[in-house]
Amino acid sequence: DGLFRAGASERRRFFDRQTMAHLPAHGRICVAYEKAMRERNALLEQPRADPAWLDAIEARMAEEGAHIMHNRAHILARLQRTIEARPDGHFPKAEISLSGPQASLSGLEDIYAQTVDRLRGLLMEGRARDRAAGRCLIGPHRADLHVIHRPTGMPAHQASTGQQKALLIGLILASAAALTEDSDAPRPLLLLDEAAAHLDQVRRAALFDEICALGGQAWLTGTEAHLFEAFGDRAVHLKVEAGKVSRAK
Repeated sequence: DGLFRAGASERRRFFDRQTMAHLPAHGRICVAYEKAMRERNALLEQPRADPAWLDAIEARMAEEGAHIMHNRAHILARLQRTIEARPDGHFPKAEISLSGPQASLSGLEDIYAQTVDRLRGLLMEGRARDRAAGRCLIGPHRADLHVIHRPTGMPAHQASTGQQKALLIGLILASAAALTEDSDAPRPLLLLDEAAAHLDQVRRAALFDEICALGGQAWLTGTEAHLFEAFGDRAVHLKVEAGKVSRAK
């Protein structure tokens, strides 16, 4: 709910989760990159760090980091295409971008190779600076997701709370729709916790219509039954009480 007002790390994790929904291996790559970065930070703390060891760690960081940037750029472009294809409605369109000198890549193999070399060079050049800072100051772990509320042209962090919630739900719906780009792709599974409670009656009905149009499966939670009335007979209504799940009347 506070994604657009939070720090860059929260938005970066949010976008990486969207990327993993499309490219499951992205999670493993991020873990490998973080591990190599921690090893480099620990090595830089030593008075006389072995240059050959640093070279090896930075080569791993550059390879994994380039993969991360490649994946993010690919999914960013896919999401923006899906956003453009969405009709104007109660969940406004957004313009999304990633910050950072290596944030935008075309996804071509030659660009990937160039990015590996460039990132390795930047890491080598930044050893003294990173040693003084006690952390790595360059790489995909420094990126930030920027979102513009297109109807007003306003950055998401400056939009109203209601606009921010509508933007966030619109991004999730676009990500789910993008998963169905391929005709043989499985339908998406959505898990929306307390989302309906944050919307007015009109937007709740619009959300339910879009969920049904996706053709996948969605689970929505809420503490009040009236929040889901707009589903009508298009959904199975369940209640959890005393540790038991039963059909709601």
